[in-house]
Amino acid sequence: MIQFRKFLTIFLCLAIVSFSFPRDTVGMTIKQEKELSEQVIALILKKYTLIEDPAVVGYVRTVAKRIVSILPPQPYDFQFYVIQDDEYNAFATPGGYIFFNSGMISAFESEEELAGVLAHEIAHVVCRHISQKVDRAKIASMAALAGIAVGALLGVGGAGALAASAIGQSAMLAYSREDESQADQLGLTYLADSGYGGRGLMTGLEKIRSRQWFGSDDFPTYLSTHPASEDRIAHIDTWLQANKDTVKQTINIDPQPFRMARTRLISLYGDETIAKQKYQSAVQQSPDDPMAHYGYALILAKTGDRSTAIEHLKKALVKRAFDPYILTDIGRLYYLQGLHQEALDSLEGAVSIAPDYPEGVFYLSKTYMEMGKLEKAVTLLKDMIDRAPNHDLARYALAEAYGKLGETGQAHYHLGLYYSSKKDAKNALFHLKRASQTIKDPEQSKKIEEKIKILEKKVSDNQKR
Repeated sequence: MIQFRKFLTIFLCLAIVSFSFPRDTVGMTIKQEKELSEQVIALILKKYTLIEDPAVVGYVRTVAKRIVSILPPQPYDFQFYVIQDDEYNAFATPGGYIFFNSGMISAFESEEELAGVLAHEIAHVVCRHISQKVDRAKIASMAALAGIAVGALLGVGGAGALAASAIGQSAMLAYSREDESQADQLGLTYLADSGYGGRGLMTGLEKIRSRQWFGSDDFPTYLSTHPASEDRIAHIDTWLQANKDTVKQTINIDPQPFRMARTRLISLYGDETIAKQKYQSAVQQSPDDPMAHYGYALILAKTGDRSTAIEHLKKALVKRAFDPYILTDIGRLYYLQGLHQEALDSLEGAVSIAPDYPEGVFYLSKTYMEMGKLEKAVTLLKDMIDRAPNHDLARYALAEAYGKLGETGQAHYHLGLYYSSKKDAKNALFHLKRASQTIKDPEQSKKIEEKIKILEKKVSDNQKR
């Protein structure tokens, strides 16, 4: 029954898309959609900072993958990101890239609410709502089209200064009431099939809507880019009532991962004054709540009071003795205070519990380096980079460890890759050329030469401009 309902809904989604447009203007090809998404993302990254915290982003991606796993085969791989911004907003670009503002997640109270909005955005992608409107805009330049699409996804205010004509064209790409209704309907089906109750979509939307009553300056961007919130809430409620016999309430969802991610977002990436007041009050009101102590510890450490932060982390650890995130933060603060043996005790425990958590592995390797255990540090960092090749600090630390071991060729090699990832072609070339003079391994030497050629071309192209 569930499978039949899922494929029926998808069929209706695709049917509406197909018959809403003339057949010669159905929209972009998948290849064009991916090209547009790359330019849209480049514009987004010029304005916003992505949160790289694996405890936050990894959690959001885990929830998202649970929903995506029940979809039929898609023409692109979904990617999920968290933007550091207090605005209430979430949006999907063409090509399957979905972004959540940190402020939106911080406003939610459960995984169900996060899953609800995620499912809605995934449905926008599946139905190709933005790409199906592109032909109507009649924009020849992909770059111009990307700018207009950003205006539609972020709202005119979020997109920055747009010309009057661009504002009008952004409106043409904006979601319609029909798009929103369709994404809600399909999203509710996704939620039911992936084990969520579906009510989170409604309660999450209600939280976003409640923000508009604070004043015009606080009007959520999400409501300007996702219209008809009142109608949506009513329709979702009606759907939930009509399907209450087949839609199960969420079960076996551990609330701790959501609370951990939300606490880190508020303490580490939100307003410092608000976060400190919030968790100081939480500690006073709920002294037995480990997340109250954890949040307070994070904001204390961020503002420089590491000793008191460690005290609160230890209180949190009493209630959650094997929590790798808490153990990692204790070890990190001990490391920063120069207490390496204490750091080692906490970090080895953290890594034994969560060997794939990059923060724990990174600080354990740094502790090993400070204690002269360089071979252990190299082994840890190499393994970490194999699993997370874009972890720039790990790459730099590996170069440092090789340098202390006297392996200058490997040190230059990893510094070259580090500077390359930072778009610093001049320094990258310097270190890679030094590495090429020392490293004798044929396979690695070939990689170095190929990288040098690519960087030399970039430097040459930049000089010609």
